[in-house]
Amino acid sequence: MTNQVRGQQYRFTILTERLLRMEYSADGQFEDRTTQMVQNREFTEVPYQVLTAHNHFEVEIITNYYHLYYKGGPFAADTLYIDVNYRYSDYHNRWHFGESVENLGGTVRTLDKADGVIPLAPGIMAYNGFAAIDDSASFILEQDYFKPRDVGTTDWYYFAYGHDFQKALQDYYRLTGPTPLLPRYALGNWWSRYWAYSERSLTELLNHFDRDGLPFSVVTLDMDWHLTDIPKRFGSGWTGYTWNQALFSDPAHFLAALHARGLKVTLNVHPAAGIRAYEAVYPVVAQKLGLDQSNEEPALFDLNQAAFRATYFQDVHQPLEEMGVDFWWLDWQQGGNLGVRDVDPLWLLNHYHYRDSADKHHGEGLILSRYAGPGSHRYPIGFSGDTYISWAALAFQPYFTATAANIGYTWWSHDIGGHMGGIRDDELALRWLQLGVFSPIMRLHSANNPFNGKEPWRYKNFAATNMVRFLRLRHELLPYLDSANYQTHAAGVPLVKPMYYTYDQPLAFKNQHQYLFGTELLVAPVVTPKLRHLDQSQVRVWLPKGMWFDFFNGLKYGGDTTLSVFRDETRIPVFAKAGAIVPLNPNYMADVNQLPEVLKVLIFPGASNEYVLYEHLDGQVARTHFIFDWLNKELTIRVVDPGQIIPEKRHFQCQFRGVNDFEPAIKSGSGNVTPIELVENDKAFIYSCAESRQSQVTFSLHRLRIMPQRRLVVDRLFNKLNQAQIEYDLKNEIWTQFLKAPDKIRFINFLNTLADHDLAKMLYELVYIL
Repeated sequence: MTNQVRGQQYRFTILTERLLRMEYSADGQFEDRTTQMVQNREFTEVPYQVLTAHNHFEVEIITNYYHLYYKGGPFAADTLYIDVNYRYSDYHNRWHFGESVENLGGTVRTLDKADGVIPLAPGIMAYNGFAAIDDSASFILEQDYFKPRDVGTTDWYYFAYGHDFQKALQDYYRLTGPTPLLPRYALGNWWSRYWAYSERSLTELLNHFDRDGLPFSVVTLDMDWHLTDIPKRFGSGWTGYTWNQALFSDPAHFLAALHARGLKVTLNVHPAAGIRAYEAVYPVVAQKLGLDQSNEEPALFDLNQAAFRATYFQDVHQPLEEMGVDFWWLDWQQGGNLGVRDVDPLWLLNHYHYRDSADKHHGEGLILSRYAGPGSHRYPIGFSGDTYISWAALAFQPYFTATAANIGYTWWSHDIGGHMGGIRDDELALRWLQLGVFSPIMRLHSANNPFNGKEPWRYKNFAATNMVRFLRLRHELLPYLDSANYQTHAAGVPLVKPMYYTYDQPLAFKNQHQYLFGTELLVAPVVTPKLRHLDQSQVRVWLPKGMWFDFFNGLKYGGDTTLSVFRDETRIPVFAKAGAIVPLNPNYMADVNQLPEVLKVLIFPGASNEYVLYEHLDGQVARTHFIFDWLNKELTIRVVDPGQIIPEKRHFQCQFRGVNDFEPAIKSGSGNVTPIELVENDKAFIYSCAESRQSQVTFSLHRLRIMPQRRLVVDRLFNKLNQAQIEYDLKNEIWTQFLKAPDKIRFINFLNTLADHDLAKMLYELVYIL
């Protein structure tokens, strides 16, 4: 191993100029095997300087980013400290070994019973530019077995990445292993409910979804799929592996019918009670484990035991998978490590189940399970647990989800809409669903209560109509989501990440309720009730320097500002950066397991940009490069598809938002390009290539420019005033003052005289973008 500085009882490994491993062992034995967290320590050589017996220190290590001082002996605050070469703090650039660091946060095991803000475990990012993480208690992972480490060894990692958070995350993934590629279907809408569905009732529900044009890609069956009413001598009915024949008389036929709809299926399992004598599979398990069947000796759950693990997968789960179960929802709630020689059962479940799934699905495995600590990103997807139904719980989730990137955990799946408790609140249900559409995983869920379901038709018309719109939007976004999925896997770039990953400004750290969604979008969800008298929801948004466009209507906003924005129930604040390119699938009811034949590409004006759409299928990856030259008003689309996975003749619908009418024309092209077809009144054009798998087309976009906004803004101002539940005379006065004001400064001065400050802020948003 390169880049090491070692003595008889210590070893320092300079992994990068900003990442350092620190080990101390009284017997001089150091660990080179992989651990639960760490998978790779073979980094490239880096420049560094070593001083020995200098200034009363046994060793000093110096790179361009930090300076380590070590006096010798066991690592402690008074024997080892590191100065970091950043100027984010005048007084806090030194870390003494073992001390806590003011951290930007990571994530936690679960949000079970959370009703608002809860503390987060630390991540590897900090405002002061350095962080440390302890791997001393992590188990050794060798030849797929977990082994306890030698007690008393010290094994820490020090991160000195300043505010280069994306680079810190990428090197963390080099150290701990990449995030796997999710199967495409995981990014669609999931239907989940804790409910005793039967084959008939669930089929009727899915038929209703189809009639209403509601797309779903995954169906989850909570615990009632298996027997739950069991003899008392066996204890709780939460654990089970035997189909409830009263509800599912022919499970294989039922699962096949779900697959015929293009749906994938996951079953909930609570494995803590093991395999008991009433299970259909018990005789096989008992024989293999040598259990006393006459006395109904149970097969105790213990994935540490090789024999149990073998029969657990081969005899219990594999037959259910062969029947049609696509992956497992692992609902482990029984706690963590029981001692220094016992691995957390949750970690074992996640590791072995994910490995089993990946082996059976060409590397694209999947589980749904709780977070088990650093390194858990290798076993997606995270189930965040049973939250309360409240505005406070909703308000915490945007921050919680984005901040988890700080420990590499990017694929959280929440109970969208909340799980339990709370009161009926149609507005809350809608806003939570809208957040879900712009979340890593969109999984509706609710508790075992006949009044608590997430079917859109349960809600009032204003909520139901918009729930349908947004569920469809989620499936339209699949090309964009899946491309980000590939980027997470290949380049360590999360779909959802905090603003400070891209914008190193104080306001990026302050506005933690908003986040970046992929490379093109900024999302600030609505997480508070609307202002009733205005019939609008208010969200405070920080727009970084540059030009931004409302994703839904193309209105332009100047950046470098903090603004209160107001949205009715039809929208939430989603902004596209200037030049943003967002690929969509307009056929939201299409099979998500196939690549779309029609690709709708939203393009926003104001800046040049290159966006690469990554698509994967059957182990192959295709790339479509979109190169938007705003200065020369040209768009180039180049397809590279060596595995020929894209539909043979793909249609491209290029739609521009926030622009005037323009004249597109083909400048050059290869791949038998069809003539352009204009989409009337839609700022769009369509073309296709007979040889779309290897094609390049450049379009000239004559007269393309950002549209004047005054007419649209005036109409919106009138409509917002019209909807407001305020005095008619006040409405008329405001409207009159707006029309006669010689400039917007005069009107803003008038707004400042209004007693209703929320009303003034609502109108100011529109005046601001004039």
